Amino acid sequence: MTQQPQLPILQVRGLSKFFPIQHGLFNRVVGQVRAVDRVSFDLLPGECLGLVGESGSGKTTVGRAILRAILPTAGQVLFNFQGETIDLATAPHATLRGVRRHLQLIFQDPYSALNPRMTVGTIVGEPLLIHGMRNRQEREARVCALLRQVGLQEDYLNWYPHAFSGGQRQRIGIARALALEPRVIIADEPVSALDISMQAQVLNLLKELQQRLGLTYLFISHDMGVVRYIANRIAVIYLGRIVEIGDGETLFNIPAHPYTEALLAAIPTLDAFSSLRRCLITGETADPSQVPVGCSFHPRCRYATDCCRTQIPELQEISKGYWVSCHRTAELKLQGR
Repeated sequence: MTQQPQLPILQVRGLSKFFPIQHGLFNRVVGQVRAVDRVSFDLLPGECLGLVGESGSGKTTVGRAILRAILPTAGQVLFNFQGETIDLATAPHATLRGVRRHLQLIFQDPYSALNPRMTVGTIVGEPLLIHGMRNRQEREARVCALLRQVGLQEDYLNWYPHAFSGGQRQRIGIARALALEPRVIIADEPVSALDISMQAQVLNLLKELQQRLGLTYLFISHDMGVVRYIANRIAVIYLGRIVEIGDGETLFNIPAHPYTEALLAAIPTLDAFSSLRRCLITGETADPSQVPVGCSFHPRCRYATDCCRTQIPELQEISKGYWVSCHRTAELKLQGR
């Protein structure tokens, strides 16, 4: 019997978010910051898709636009769950309230993500209270179970955030995200503020929770090493646009876009004379309010030609499930790790 293809739990289609630039006494719009520009990808049930790029590439904006924490300028965010498809980009707030319990966010900074005036029990139990669990004993029992699930003691129920380390605070944030039994979790740089040992512990916890609870992750990060460890597939974003997306092993071993090669070259290595070190890019990411004409990466690309400077490359499928946006993909032989 032929196995039916798995339906994506989340389909992002042409997602854009532009922020207006206002100037003058009457706040006249004089330009736009193209934070996210026509981003498209699928998220399959049970997978972890890594979204990786430099600071300012639009990673966090993608995550917040998916959750409607900010209103997208254009595009669709189709959430497929329990036989129903809902466009989160245009759904009314009444619909969003019911759907949001299935999509949760883990914040980047565990120090600012927790209210210092609330106890751990109140912080983790707040989503339960908002969504109708009024019985205090039931709520506390659920919070205790969540704390155990993320490796914290029940005794911490009445403690305040200042009493915890960064790793423990992030575990509290994870417990809060799990409170409503979501199907999709968007993790926005969840380990970037932690030291190396804590990063490893939190990453292992996220992988364990994914396997045990059947969670689906969109994992946002600037660290290629972290993304390689946790993600099944990887999407590389530059100046608000996806430039390469596919399975992690192929992307690391045979990158198809020069920007991906440059990110791989930036991974720390003990080999100071590695040939891949020569692939490091120079300069900074362009101003998203003044995106370069043609390929947005061409000012920093050592392979750029006249075509790259005049024409915008479109995402093309170069093999099954593997997409890249580069004019010279077929002729370039890029280095992997």
